[in-house]
Amino acid sequence: MIIETGHFALILALVVSVIQMAVPAYGVYYANRSLTSIAAPASVVQFLLVAAAFFALMTAYVSSDFSVENVWANSHSAKPLIYKIAGVWGNHEGSMLLWVLILALFGAAVGVFGSNLPSAFRARVLSVQGSLSVTFISFILFTSNPFARLVPAAVEGQGLNPILQDPALAFHPPFLYTGYVGFSMAFSFAVAALWEGRIDAAWARWVRPWTLLAWVALTIGIAMGSWWAYYTLGWGGWWFWDPVENASFMPWLAGTALLHSAVVMEKREALKIWTVLLAILTFSLSLMGTFLVRSGILTSVHAFAVDPRRGIVILGILAVFIGGALTLYAWRASSLKAGGLFQPISREGALVVNNVLLSTSAATVLIGTLYPLGLEAVTGAKISVGAPYFDLTFVPLMIPLLLALPIGALLAWKRGDLPAVWQRLRAVLLASLLIGALALALVRRGPWLAPLAIALGAWVVLGAFAEWAARIKAFVVPFDETFRRALNLPRSAYGMLFAHAGVGIVVIGITATTAWHSEAVLVLSQGQKLAIAGYEVVFNGAVPGRGPNYQETIGRFTVSKAGTAVTTLTPSKRIFDAPRQATTQAAILNALAGDLYLVLGDSQSDGGFVVRAYFHPLVRLIWLGALIMAFGGILSISDRRLRLGAARPARRVPSSPLAAE
Repeated sequence: MIIETGHFALILALVVSVIQMAVPAYGVYYANRSLTSIAAPASVVQFLLVAAAFFALMTAYVSSDFSVENVWANSHSAKPLIYKIAGVWGNHEGSMLLWVLILALFGAAVGVFGSNLPSAFRARVLSVQGSLSVTFISFILFTSNPFARLVPAAVEGQGLNPILQDPALAFHPPFLYTGYVGFSMAFSFAVAALWEGRIDAAWARWVRPWTLLAWVALTIGIAMGSWWAYYTLGWGGWWFWDPVENASFMPWLAGTALLHSAVVMEKREALKIWTVLLAILTFSLSLMGTFLVRSGILTSVHAFAVDPRRGIVILGILAVFIGGALTLYAWRASSLKAGGLFQPISREGALVVNNVLLSTSAATVLIGTLYPLGLEAVTGAKISVGAPYFDLTFVPLMIPLLLALPIGALLAWKRGDLPAVWQRLRAVLLASLLIGALALALVRRGPWLAPLAIALGAWVVLGAFAEWAARIKAFVVPFDETFRRALNLPRSAYGMLFAHAGVGIVVIGITATTAWHSEAVLVLSQGQKLAIAGYEVVFNGAVPGRGPNYQETIGRFTVSKAGTAVTTLTPSKRIFDAPRQATTQAAILNALAGDLYLVLGDSQSDGGFVVRAYFHPLVRLIWLGALIMAFGGILSISDRRLRLGAARPARRVPSSPLAAE
């Protein structure tokens, strides 16, 4: 009965989303306030109905109701509770329901907290958001119904893919989807503004918090996915340029560009046309990621291998929404004013450079991701585009971006003073070069460009603090005045400080672990040892073990350094009960200086085991930097100024009484 209730709630949510889409649009057209006022309560009701449907499905998973086909196909009664819950979104149907839940949540949030928006504009935004809900709820109900019954009911389920039974993967999809779907708000704001025919600084102020929220969630989601791949898949890496990884990275790059472009628009009324286009393209890339994951055209541990016909439906959805939005953009763009003028050497100019490089980077990743798929579709030839392509195209674009980051942050609006900025950054440059020289002295081996990359990361981190020091006038005014300025500095300024510093920390982590990692692969019998990065690892044999829903072989290794025992590591190989599938569980000695990473491989006829050992210097800085970036975004969101509408310029003649509100 609970399942039928959830199914009915989703059908009602479709009806409400149709009302949310159509009635406010009709009210705006005819300047009827009572009809436009329906948008906000409809968005809240839609969210409550979708939430009821989602929790009905979750109840079926928790109670192991194998009369539901989706539960039978993706769960098992022996699974721990957290993985029963994670099983809800560990499949195509359930993940689409989570997608719609987050979509409805963002719409309801605008309905409840968007009181600073003019009523007609909010109605337009929620109408566009409602159209997205109509489409995706219809997609679920007609092609991907998670509430379908299995007749007769099964006694036991088939289980969830074992590699997805991990705490990081339990939380990774919700964060990732919050990022993906969150960019729908920027899309809805852009379409609503084009629909109204006017975009100004107030629009940029309104759209920034929603874009920031999506960006923060996507940053955390990508970091969690990278961390999961690092310690679960057993290959010792943190990023593979997998097409599905790229599908999440592309909207992140575009969303980062959108955030910076919106700042220029808010401060200087410039880059209006470009900012609106970015808002459309960012969500377009999110939809493309949805298509890639669910179309069946990719083979990946991240992808849902489903009926390609459903992928064609998603491709149609993408074509309708993105094609429609770009058509509206082409129609309205010529009527939008260009905005304020500025000199090339200015903060606006630096942000334009930022946008060009980020957008070009997203384009290179897009080409590298789609080209093999397009080539296979046209010629049938299968090729793989991997790290060499991305190293040669993506990395060179990041170098000038990172070099420009501290400089742009210190430039004044409209017209900057480059010599004055150089005066402030000389000490930063010297300190960065010294850090690079220190890295070279400590490692004393190639690749020889790696110390320069370390210096570049330090340049970004120290440059962020130099910008903060300039704002509080450190060492220029008395300490009590500096302290007062630091306390009164807006939280958004601290958000920028942490976000930029996080980028530099990520660069240092990526450089160190890529350039100076060590690897050893040996067959070890009990009592034998291997040496790596100053550690001595002794294999003490392997013993069988049993988990809640798997059997495992556990290797025992004693780790010592300079003759002193450090710890015991226990990597394992697991075979899950349902489905019958083997996985690798790495064991990691965590340290800020670097990770010692052990993987137990296959057993050999002589009783030994293949053992893979890696040492990844400073690898934890990658995820630490990502979390610092996300924290910076959260600080910015908490700044009340970002949640208040900017002053709107007066209009000549309102097109309708509602439009003037």
